[in-house]
Amino acid sequence: MAPGARLAFQSRELARREPPGRAVRSATSDQPTFMDHLACFTPADLSRASPPDLGAFRWRLLAQGDSWFSNARAKLNAHANLLQELVFKAPAAAVNCAGTGNALSHLVDLASAPEFRALLAGPDAPAWDGVLLSVGGNDLIAAARTPALDWDGTPIPLELRLLRRQTEWGPPSAGVARYFSEPGWTTYAEYLRANVKHLLSLRDQGPSAAKPVFMHCYAVPMPRPAGAEGGDDLGASGPWLYPALKAYGVPSADWAAVSRLMVFHLAQLLKDMAADKEAFPGLFVFDSTTVPLALAAPGSTGISGDWHNEIHLNHSGCFKIARAWSEHIEMVLEGRHLIPAPTGRKGRGSSSSS
Repeated sequence: MAPGARLAFQSRELARREPPGRAVRSATSDQPTFMDHLACFTPADLSRASPPDLGAFRWRLLAQGDSWFSNARAKLNAHANLLQELVFKAPAAAVNCAGTGNALSHLVDLASAPEFRALLAGPDAPAWDGVLLSVGGNDLIAAARTPALDWDGTPIPLELRLLRRQTEWGPPSAGVARYFSEPGWTTYAEYLRANVKHLLSLRDQGPSAAKPVFMHCYAVPMPRPAGAEGGDDLGASGPWLYPALKAYGVPSADWAAVSRLMVFHLAQLLKDMAADKEAFPGLFVFDSTTVPLALAAPGSTGISGDWHNEIHLNHSGCFKIARAWSEHIEMVLEGRHLIPAPTGRKGRGSSSSS
């Protein structure tokens, strides 16, 4: 099995119709603005006798992702879906391709996502205004859960895991980075870069060539014994980070900082990819780590702060991130990101505007 396959792991996604628009406050303004929730559909909806009229929407998006986009009924009843909280000034719709089946093992294994591939680059694929992706989070959790020893007691090399055994820890002066496997991170980063690059190449094979692909970073979870009500996209009911950090002997006082280290590594990786316009053309990444969230209480076992369980946000958490991400997406769709920022000195009597 390839190192990336051993280390990383992917998943599933979104969908359902949203309520009508309503007045909400912009993340950058105190003035209420009338906004429409993103209307979410499934590929099955497109095959019905009376399919939704996507032409009635100003923006038409295709979505694929992990458990933050999940549309499994149990998940929708249990915790929030990030897509459900996206709002736009103009009517927008998204089509979900993941459904409620088994999680994707690898994004590049698109044979397990035939509907997504067909809608993105198939012979009858429509032209989408953009693609929404939630990618990398479940892979990161799975990589962190990779044990130090294989099933037969054979040590798993550092390049195939994200945490170090106690005998491998660095000096205390390194802080929580002493628990972190940089060789493992290199493997993970190469895996994720290859996945996203492959997906962008697939986009460019169809009528949506060069259209923007939107990704988000993740919020920092508090490692704690708060699992899901049922089976999750990682093949267990959780918790996820909590048992991994315990198994590696990481002191509980450092758990939150280790979680932050991993999530910020992922955020920087995604932002670096978006900044590399030659290798990742049309990729736009929203830094979710900049959105203030209420942390879950250490040791809590249920809903706490903006979190439903250890790694999934509740409705208030999704609301906060989605409102900010919506503005980022709409700015790109409208081309406002291409407007040069004002430069030069202003006169004494002039006023500044953002």
